[in-house]
Amino acid sequence: MGEVLIENLVTYGAVGIITVAVLVWYLMVKHRTSKSNLTKIEAAKKVGTHEPVSLHPVVNEEICIGSGACITACPEKDILGIIDGKAYVINAARCVGHGACFHACPVHAISLNIGTEKRGVDLPHVSQEFETNISGLYIAGELGGMALIKNAVEQGKQAVQFFVRKMDRKVTTDYDLVVVGAGPAGISATLAAVKNGLRCLTLEQDSLGGTVFNFPRQKIVMTSPMDLPLYGKVKFRESRKSDLIDIWRQALKQNEVMINENEKVESITKDGSAFTVTSSKATYTSKGVIMAIGRRGSPRKLGVPGEGKEKVAYRLLEPEMIQDKKVLIVGGGDSAIENAMMVAEADIRNAVTIAYRGENFSRLKPANLEHISLAVANKRIVAMFNTNVKEILDDKVILTVRDRPEPVEIDNDLVYIFAGGTLPTELLQKIGISFQTMFGDAILRHEA
Repeated sequence: MGEVLIENLVTYGAVGIITVAVLVWYLMVKHRTSKSNLTKIEAAKKVGTHEPVSLHPVVNEEICIGSGACITACPEKDILGIIDGKAYVINAARCVGHGACFHACPVHAISLNIGTEKRGVDLPHVSQEFETNISGLYIAGELGGMALIKNAVEQGKQAVQFFVRKMDRKVTTDYDLVVVGAGPAGISATLAAVKNGLRCLTLEQDSLGGTVFNFPRQKIVMTSPMDLPLYGKVKFRESRKSDLIDIWRQALKQNEVMINENEKVESITKDGSAFTVTSSKATYTSKGVIMAIGRRGSPRKLGVPGEGKEKVAYRLLEPEMIQDKKVLIVGGGDSAIENAMMVAEADIRNAVTIAYRGENFSRLKPANLEHISLAVANKRIVAMFNTNVKEILDDKVILTVRDRPEPVEIDNDLVYIFAGGTLPTELLQKIGISFQTMFGDAILRHEA
């Protein structure tokens, strides 16, 4: 009897020791994780990435259970982190609006907000049916605030469905529907229009894919499946830009749909029940319009002499074709860095310089910051900070550098400008579309 008691005490003691050890280990890991994430937040504040720029997650600490599902789901790095059992935002400025954290949270503790209390973001005012204050004119995709490709595709499809219900079939026009933009929302809307038997015209100021087409080659642009009209489910969770555009081209070709590329919309007016759409090439009439142009709009120009030269471009399509060239990359964001890295590949022997007006690369994704820092340290790329382009010549570029009394001249063959884009606000206001300023308001939240 005594031996059994002793054995039980030993067993229970061993279990107790193991339990305490596991608990201590768990608390130590939790403490280290919290400490590490607090350090990351302080670092993010120093480089300016803690405060949001546009769309970003907001965590309701009262209901967050610290499962970490949001962190696992996020395709970016260090946007969110766990501190003392709760999720906190670390690098809000690096959020690209995938929305994966929102969908992954098991207790619906995350909302996606746009703007901050101090920095408002102007968005077109649209109804739940994606219709603006102008009857028959709809907005879908990134222009409405959501950057996630899957959401843009869904919005383009739904906007067409809402339009079909309200369309005045008695009005005589060239087309039933004009879609402005051939990005994710625009292509989806175009295919949905064809599926519904509409006479549809799609205008794209650039090339098929819109903003997606201008992403650096092989950049991941989709992180969850989508349902494309007249094509079906695109089931892979991750795709590259080229894969996604190939699918769009295939879907359009299968359904004999043509996109008017390199045709920019200059004005849209409405007279009665009909719209008049004037582009850089022609004028069309339609019963409805879907604006799917994205928030980037047109590439932002520097406004300097020589910017119109043939050697100046705002996107890089075939980096492997650029060899033995002196290349200037203007800009300090992720697009500028990613393109600079491609042009600076060792086997294509280019001399690459980055001119950036900021003091450092403060808003880069961690991987890009690591890559560019290594490239600069290894002298594969020359980085010039506090620098602006003054003039672009045939074989040189003249730069102004803060604290240097005289301009700096560098030999140059090609210039690529990645200075962001000008928002299409002027065009939309000219059309008569109403805007609302978002000061940290939620545009995607779970219903209570």
